[in-house]
Amino acid sequence: MLHELLLALLGYTGDLIIDEREHQNSPATPLSGDAPISEECSFKLAPDISFIEPSERDLIEKIITLGFYYREIDRFASKSRNLSWIRSANASPLERAAELSKSKTERPSVYRRAIANGIVEILSVYRSAVLLIEQKLLSETMPILATVTQGLNKFFVLFPPLYELVLEIERDDIRGGQLLNLLHKRCHCGMPELQACIQRLLWHGHQVMYNQLASWMVYGILQDQHGEFFIRRQEDRDTEHGSSHSDVSEKLARLSTDYTSVTDWHLGFHIFLDMLPEYIHMRIAESILFAGKAVRVLRNPSSAFRFQDQLITRSSQKIQGFTGRFSIQKEPLLDMKLIGEELLPQSDADKIEAMLQGLKEPSEFHKRSFECAVDSIRAIAASHLWQLVVVRANLNGHLKALKDYFLLEKGDFFQCFLEESRQLMRLPPRQSTAEADLMVPFQLAAIKTISEEDKYFSRVSLRMPSFGITVKSPHVDLLKAKAYADGTSGAALSSGNSDISLDGWDGIALEYSVDWPLQLFFTQEVLSKYCKVFQYLLRLKRTQMELEKSWASVMHQDHTYFAKHRNDRINYSKSQQRRQTCRPMWRVREHMAFLIRNLQFYIQVDVIETQWNILQAHIQESHDFTELVGFHQEYLSALISQSFLDLGSVSRILDGIMKLCIQFCWAIENQESSENTPELEHITEEFNKKSNSLYTILRSTRLAGSQRAPFLRRFLLRLNFNSFFEMTARGVLNVVRQRPAITVLNQQ
Repeated sequence: MLHELLLALLGYTGDLIIDEREHQNSPATPLSGDAPISEECSFKLAPDISFIEPSERDLIEKIITLGFYYREIDRFASKSRNLSWIRSANASPLERAAELSKSKTERPSVYRRAIANGIVEILSVYRSAVLLIEQKLLSETMPILATVTQGLNKFFVLFPPLYELVLEIERDDIRGGQLLNLLHKRCHCGMPELQACIQRLLWHGHQVMYNQLASWMVYGILQDQHGEFFIRRQEDRDTEHGSSHSDVSEKLARLSTDYTSVTDWHLGFHIFLDMLPEYIHMRIAESILFAGKAVRVLRNPSSAFRFQDQLITRSSQKIQGFTGRFSIQKEPLLDMKLIGEELLPQSDADKIEAMLQGLKEPSEFHKRSFECAVDSIRAIAASHLWQLVVVRANLNGHLKALKDYFLLEKGDFFQCFLEESRQLMRLPPRQSTAEADLMVPFQLAAIKTISEEDKYFSRVSLRMPSFGITVKSPHVDLLKAKAYADGTSGAALSSGNSDISLDGWDGIALEYSVDWPLQLFFTQEVLSKYCKVFQYLLRLKRTQMELEKSWASVMHQDHTYFAKHRNDRINYSKSQQRRQTCRPMWRVREHMAFLIRNLQFYIQVDVIETQWNILQAHIQESHDFTELVGFHQEYLSALISQSFLDLGSVSRILDGIMKLCIQFCWAIENQESSENTPELEHITEEFNKKSNSLYTILRSTRLAGSQRAPFLRRFLLRLNFNSFFEMTARGVLNVVRQRPAITVLNQQ
């Protein structure tokens, strides 16, 4: 009887102690190892036993529950440690199909296997306790049940929670980070024995996580065959969202032309929140993601970068050979691994591995130590990535090139380009040839102003995107103004003005060719922001040039006319009258030029130069790649916000003013006697309204508490340093309407 009880404690039933589940199916057939874990205790004393007292029956049934728990926990451990899914790779097709059909319901899990190893440790202690009890019973002359209960007392505390744990894991298919999360929650209990037991299981689970972290943060390799790690590949997310395997393959094939490290950096990996344990903060997970991606970049340089690095190495060897008066044998192509080790020294890789190894040793998980180690590893990776991008790839040179061309610091080049293309831009662009038409003045300007030493100009290319905006020539706007002056219905005109349509040439854009590894820094989003600022600045410079050219052109015509008729008294008086008539228009032109000049000066000096100096100071002080990316984002955001490109009320008015200035210049140059006066009068009225609106917004108290208030006030100070802008904005420009009175006065 006692020996059968001891066998039952190890999960083996017989005639006296039976398993109800086995007897329900077939008494001769034992329970299958793949059967699910029973949710109720099925070990019972045989009902036909009559020689046992009721009190003893209750005690025995209480004891044999430990045998039931042991068997179910052991079955869970055996299933979790089953490695048949590895053998199925070399099996026959029929066997592999059978294994795959079985694995649909039971997916393999590395974390479960690790937990199962911990469970086996606990069960081995239990088996040793049962063996010790057997030895005691054999040595006693009168064996009693109290010996059994005394020897297994602590397992009455451990096994029920363990059984509930494995039951929940199997029922809910808990895996990976979710399993670690469950164990971490179960650690918080008031029973020291149970707490130590769960902590041991958690330690085993953490060993898997640390191995995955080491693979990811030391070598840049994601070891996660079963999708249990909280770092995942992007194609895994696409597959989860319904993309077929062929779609993913096509996507990867399209990306294969780009550098693998760059696509991995931007699109390759993400944090899978379902597998992220709750006790690991999101900031720490992002640091782990960044460190692994950085190591991948450092260990996998592009072929073009490797070739360039070889040239530099060979040239330096050549120089050293000549100066040292001895020849150096040219080595064959440098191995990619050597360059990868150069970018990430082996000493630092060993240091990262040692940090992770130090986390594996303690029996308890220390959150503070874990976070400190991750931050240190991230700092190492960020420092080497900074060295690669800033020093080796000459980041500052490229930033200066973007400032030269996208922020118009090379003013002589763009002045020459606008002058060469001025006649072309008087006509609306042709969609099929606009870009080719612009290349001629662009190349001429480059020949005249760009030196051969400028190694960055070759990266800049001119683009004329497809016209997604309404393409209009200034002639169209002049026709509208003429219709307004002729007294026709102004409904169409007002509807046209409510939607500010940009000139067709305002779509001119620049592209900048970026090589590895600068593609990590200059993303497509960053370059699009540069392009947005460039288009605005080019439009502003074109407006300023048109105002200057119109003045020069009309003054030349006036001087020519005056020199031709200065001896003719009749024509001389007409010339004087013509000058007197045009004088109010020149005041308007001067007001326009004043506003445009100050806007341009404000953006170039108060915004671009100031922010550039701040960025340069940050570059000098920082040695962290992520900090540098953040500083550059702040730099771009400041350019856009302080230029009011994202403030609709101001940017719409400024766009409208620039459009009116272009219309005004065209009208002035095409003016014949007084035919265009109504058009000019209408343009002047519109300019007066927009100037007044701009002044109202700049001094508005509603924006006084916003972050933009200092920049709005600074721009207002440039415009209104002597209260001139305030006076003109309040209606001084309406002097155009006094033209008949001025004419009559001169005639008198």
